[in-house]
Amino acid sequence: MSRIGQKPVPVPAGVTVNLNGKDLSVEGPRGKLSYSVRPEIDIEIKSDANEVVVIRKNNARESRAYHGLTRALINNMVIGVKDGYEKKLELQGVGYVCSVSGNTLSLRVGLANELKKTIPTGLEVTCPDNTHIDVKGCDKQLVGMFAAEVRALRKPEPYKGKGIRYLGEHVKIKPGKAAT
Repeated sequence: MSRIGQKPVPVPAGVTVNLNGKDLSVEGPRGKLSYSVRPEIDIEIKSDANEVVVIRKNNARESRAYHGLTRALINNMVIGVKDGYEKKLELQGVGYVCSVSGNTLSLRVGLANELKKTIPTGLEVTCPDNTHIDVKGCDKQLVGMFAAEVRALRKPEPYKGKGIRYLGEHVKIKPGKAAT
């Protein structure tokens, strides 16, 4: 029995949730998100209690799996359009710099060429200084995916710690061959 799926999703003031057939749309001050609900799951919007309830049609394994997932996705959508999500990245290394121009993130991270990453629509990417990147948006999956793709361009290496890392991420430094 899914404990997450049974919990209703509270809808705060300023956020509207609409259900049109199997398409759920959530709109708030930060933007608008939509989700197509699986056929194994039903959604019920209780306007008097300002909450969304996720109901599964049967106890099949697939229905149970999508029950908690659907509830978690709807909760992430409601939080995203209300407050938004943010990931912060930092560049560590001599000469490592970043900049944003238009919808392109440019990175110089110790390679022969400058790396350019196109910023997807719905995200706000800024560089407060030349070694930090802020990724903001209302879609949690899109924010996390873009931040992970930027980090994957130059992961922090374990000997000197140079690379792109999440703000506050600890990279364990290995001793080199001189330590033996």
